[in-house]
Amino acid sequence: MEANTSQRTPCEIYSRVVGYLRPVKQWNEGKQSEFADRQTFDKQVCDTCGE
Repeated sequence: MEANTSQRTPCEIYSRVVGYLRPVKQWNEGKQSEFADRQTFDKQVCDTCGE
């Protein structure tokens, strides 16, 4: 299946920094690198990890 990029709309990603939301693309290079390295987790799965 081929992707039709002509009909795509760029998506802006926001994340919380010091209590407020801000577009990731406005962050400095170091913060963008930290954001890319973040790992997400599912709280429900983690709650049962210690059992």
